Amino acid sequence: MTTQHDTIRAIVWTGSELQLLDQRLLPQRKEYLSFSRAADVAQAIKDMVVRGAPAIGITAAFGVVLAARDALARSGADWKNAIESDLQALAASRPTAVNLFWAIKRMRLKISSAGADPYAELLAEAQRIHDEDIAANRRMGSYGAELIAAGSGLLTHCNTGSLATGGYGTALGVIRSAYAAGKVTHVFADETRPWLQGARLTAWELVQDQIPVTLLADSAAGYLMQQGKVQWVIVGADRITANGDTANKIGTYSAAVNAKHHGVKFMVVAPTSTIDMSLADGSAIPIEQRPKDEVLGFGGQTVAASGADAWNPSFDVTPADLIDVIVTEKGVVQNPNRDRMHALITRCSQ
Repeated sequence: MTTQHDTIRAIVWTGSELQLLDQRLLPQRKEYLSFSRAADVAQAIKDMVVRGAPAIGITAAFGVVLAARDALARSGADWKNAIESDLQALAASRPTAVNLFWAIKRMRLKISSAGADPYAELLAEAQRIHDEDIAANRRMGSYGAELIAAGSGLLTHCNTGSLATGGYGTALGVIRSAYAAGKVTHVFADETRPWLQGARLTAWELVQDQIPVTLLADSAAGYLMQQGKVQWVIVGADRITANGDTANKIGTYSAAVNAKHHGVKFMVVAPTSTIDMSLADGSAIPIEQRPKDEVLGFGGQTVAASGADAWNPSFDVTPADLIDVIVTEKGVVQNPNRDRMHALITRCSQ
């Protein structure tokens, strides 16, 4: 399998501990942190050492492995009860990304059926989750790239690449595949305030993998589209509801509105684990509110006027009628709605 334009792994199991590439330090420093306790993994997710819905789920799965090892050492045969507090801490680390709860649920099923060597069984399951994500990303990359015409300019928002997944990426995986196929004239990346995932992470990934990238302020995206330089906006998702509404990094909704106005196609790329059929539409998605200081300051320094308040939702919801296509590892949904999303999930379960 080719590794072209795919050199980065943010989640590494060493054999005895979990290592996470500290994304808060990029691009100035590339540093891995080591974790041997589930509680510390949960805090790392909360503190955005790791971020991106698929990556959060994979990290949580390995956190369960660490929790099991600790519970077995402390409580022996009663380990299934002893592990519960760590499972709850992992589940509470981020509220919006459904992959987190999907991964913990899958690990709970393995806990319930665990045999004589539960640690080894749970470790194998976490590694399967990781490997399956990379394989799914490559399939999504292929499916999405097929929809892109030669000579296209692409715009992406936030970070959806190897840093946000097990490897290769969702939306950035499509961009990698389309670029490798010679279809892309240029990639544009929104800076993505207030955490600057586009500036710090997406631009860094693309530079590392020798894909030309131009960075722009989030507010410049509409003008870029007006200039005719973008044919597709390609983004990821943290949760997709039963009707195709999509929660993604704050600013995605604005990009979708601009795309619709300018006749630019809008693609959402996410694994089926991101689809939450229990929620009828986007109004039911819990939206994480992060600290106001992230907006009022920058790099640890206050930049806003003293006394100013701030509103800092981490995500917004893009209605399905602004989305041209949802790409998953199980197939593509054109012009998503309730019936088409249900048909996809039905195919997946057969």
